[in-house]
Amino acid sequence: MATPGAAPPVVTTKAPATNGTVTGLFNTAVQKLKELPIPFWAVIAIGVVAALLLLCCMICICKKCCCKKKKAKQGKKGLKDSVDLQEVKMLGNQYKEKVQPDMDDLDSYGDEDDGTPKLGQLQFSLDYDFQQNQMRVGVLQAKNLPGMDFSGTSDPYVTVKLMPDKKKRFETKVHRKTLNPTFNEYFNFKDLKFSELSNKIILFLIYDFDRFSRHDLIGEVSIPLSSVDLARVVEEWREIQPAHGSQEGDRPGDICFSLRYVPTAGKLTIVILEAKNLKKCDVGGLSDPYVKMQLYSNNKRLKKKKTTIKKRTLNPYYNESFTFEVPFEQIQRVDLRLTVMDWDRTSKNDPIGELRLGPNATGAELRHWSDMLANPRRPIAQWHTLTEFEK
Repeated sequence: MATPGAAPPVVTTKAPATNGTVTGLFNTAVQKLKELPIPFWAVIAIGVVAALLLLCCMICICKKCCCKKKKAKQGKKGLKDSVDLQEVKMLGNQYKEKVQPDMDDLDSYGDEDDGTPKLGQLQFSLDYDFQQNQMRVGVLQAKNLPGMDFSGTSDPYVTVKLMPDKKKRFETKVHRKTLNPTFNEYFNFKDLKFSELSNKIILFLIYDFDRFSRHDLIGEVSIPLSSVDLARVVEEWREIQPAHGSQEGDRPGDICFSLRYVPTAGKLTIVILEAKNLKKCDVGGLSDPYVKMQLYSNNKRLKKKKTTIKKRTLNPYYNESFTFEVPFEQIQRVDLRLTVMDWDRTSKNDPIGELRLGPNATGAELRHWSDMLANPRRPIAQWHTLTEFEK
C-alpha cells in the first residue's frame, strides 16, 4: 500500500534502437553543421579534402609495404642468379678444357703433341703363308677419322699397296657417312718370296670418296715388312699419318668421266670430261695428254676410240662423247680400258696411267660399272685415280 503524501515511484524503460534514431542523429549532425559560422558547402569541401588526404596516406603506406616485399624477393633472386652464373662459369671451363688447353698447360703437352694433325687410327692384320709365298693383308677398321665433308662426316675407303711395286694394289668398299668404319676385308699378295720381304712396304692409303670431285687423301699408314715379325699373325692399331708428298707426286693423276648404258638399244656411252694433276712427261714439265678407250671381250680387243690431244697441260678439259655398241647379253662379258697417253711428235707416245672397268674390275672401277648397270639410260659421272700402266 502506498503511503499517503509520498511521491509515486519512477519507472524507466530503455527504448530499442531504430532507423528513426539513426536518421535523427544524422539530421541533428546536419543541423549542428549549419549552425557553424561557415557556409555548408565549405564544410562539405573540407570533408572531401580530408577524405582524399586519408586515401593518399593509405596508398603511401601500402606502396611502402609492397616495396619492402619486392626488395626482399629481388634479394633472394639475386642470390639464385649468383649461383647460376657460377654454374655457367664452371660449365664454360669444362668446354674450354675440351676445346683448347690453357696457355699454362701447353708446355706440359709439348712432349706429347708435335703439331701433327690427328687423323685417326687404322687397324690392320698381316698373315704370311710360308708355303704358298703369299701375304694376306686385312683392313679391319678405322676410328676417329676427320670429317672431310660439309656435313662433318666422311665416306672412307682404303687402298692397299705393296711398295715399291705400285702395280699391286687393292681397294676396300666405301662406307658412307661415318668416321668409324668397319671394313673386315682381306687381300692376297701372291708370289712373294720371304727373302724379298725385307725390301717391301705395305702402304695403306685412307681416302674420302667423292663422286663429283677428286677423292681426298686423308692419310696413310706405312708398314715396313722388315720391322714386323711375320712368324705370327700380326694385328695392330696404328696412327694415321699425313701422306708424304712423294706419294702424291707418284700418282699418275685423276680423271673424270661418265658412263651410260641403254639396254634396249645396246649402246654404251662414255663422256670423257676432264683430268687433273697428270704426271709430267715432257722436258718443260708439262704433257700433251689424250685418252684412249678400248673395248675388250675375253682379252680380245673389239673396238677402240680416242679423244683429241690437249697441248701443254696437266689439267686437260675434254667433254667429248663416244659410243660403243654392246648388246645386253654381252655387257657382263666386256671390259673397258681407259689409258691416258702423252702425245709426242718425234717418239713413241708414253702412257701416263690407266683404268680398267667392267665385271672383272675391283674397287671404285667396279662400283662405277655397277652403278651404271643399276641406273640404265642415266649417265653416271665419277672421278677416278689413275693407276700405273701395265704392259
